[in-house]
Amino acid sequence: MQNELYIKRCIELAQKALGKTYPNPLVGSVIVHHNKIIGEGYHHKAGENHAEINAINSVKDKNLISESTIYVSLEPCAHYGKTPPCALKIKEVGFKKVVIGAMDSHDKVSGKGKKIIQDAGIEVVSGILEKECIELNKRFFTYHEKKRPYIILKWAESGNGFLDKEFKPYSISNSLVNQFVHQLRADEHAILVGTQTALNDNPSLTVRNVEGENPVRILIDFDLKVPGDFKIYNKEAKTLVFNSIKDGAENNIQFIKIEKENFLSDLMDTLYKEQIQSIIIEGGSFTLQQFIDANLWDEAIIIRNESLELENGTKAPKFDFTPNKIEKFRDNSVSFFELKNS
Repeated sequence: MQNELYIKRCIELAQKALGKTYPNPLVGSVIVHHNKIIGEGYHHKAGENHAEINAINSVKDKNLISESTIYVSLEPCAHYGKTPPCALKIKEVGFKKVVIGAMDSHDKVSGKGKKIIQDAGIEVVSGILEKECIELNKRFFTYHEKKRPYIILKWAESGNGFLDKEFKPYSISNSLVNQFVHQLRADEHAILVGTQTALNDNPSLTVRNVEGENPVRILIDFDLKVPGDFKIYNKEAKTLVFNSIKDGAENNIQFIKIEKENFLSDLMDTLYKEQIQSIIIEGGSFTLQQFIDANLWDEAIIIRNESLELENGTKAPKFDFTPNKIEKFRDNSVSFFELKNS
C-alpha cells in the first residue's frame, strides 16, 4: 500500500504542469527515507530539469539518499535530450530502491531506463498504479504508440441541436462553461478549426480567461479564404495553416501544403512530425463530422444549453455515442465521451 500512496503523490505533483511540458510527458517524483518524504519534484517545462532531478535537488541531507527509495510516475529516461538521462543520475547518486508507475513506450526509453538502474544493482519495482499513470500521460502514450495526437472533439449546441443562430455566431454556453473551455485549451497542445468557423467567428483560439499557455492554432483552409488580418493570424500563438496553395513560414505562421485526398491521414502524419501531442477539434460541423465518421477521436466534450431553442442555423454533427459522465455547469450540461480502442 505504501508504494501506491507515494505513486499517487507523484501523479498529483505531475498534474501541476498539465499543458506546460509538451512534447515531454508529465512526470512526478517523490523520495522516501524510512517512511518519511524527504524530497519531491515534478517536470515543469520541456528543456528544464526532469522530475527525478528536481526531487533529488530538494533533499536537504543528501547522505540519506543511499538509504532511500525514489518513486517516479514514469520510467526514468535513458537518452540524452536537452537534459542528461535521469536513469544515470539515479545510478550515480545510488538509491536503495526505485519504484516506477508506468513504463515508457517511447522507443528511446522503453525499458532501457529500468535496465540501467537494475544493472547498477539497485532494486526496481514497476507497474504500480500503472493504469492511473498511463491515464496521466494518455496524450504522450497515444502520440508515441499511434503516431498521432490525442484527439478531443468539442462543440456547444442548443437544446434542439444547433451550433449557431441563422448561420451567424451565437453565444450558446454560459460564462462558467467558457472558463472551463479556456482551461481545456490551456491543458491541450493544439486547437483546430476549419475555414467556415474561422470566417464566421473570427476566433483568436487563445486562453484569455485562465492562466496558462496558448495552444498551437491549426487552421484547415484549403483555398486560403481566411483574411490575413483575422485574429487567428495574430502573434499570440504559433499557427499552422494547412492549405493546397503554399508552403513556408512567416513569423509565427507556418503554411503547410496538403491535398484534399487522404486529408485526415496526411494531417495526422504532419502533426506527428510537428510533435503535436494533443488537439482539440473545435469546429465547425463539417470538420467535426469528418473526424467522427472516420472514428478518429479519443474524447468528445459536448456542451448543451437545454433551455435554448433555436429555429434555424448550422446543425450539430451526427454523434451517436453514450456519455461516460455528464456534469452540470449551472444551466448548461457538459457530456464527456471516450472512444475505446480508437
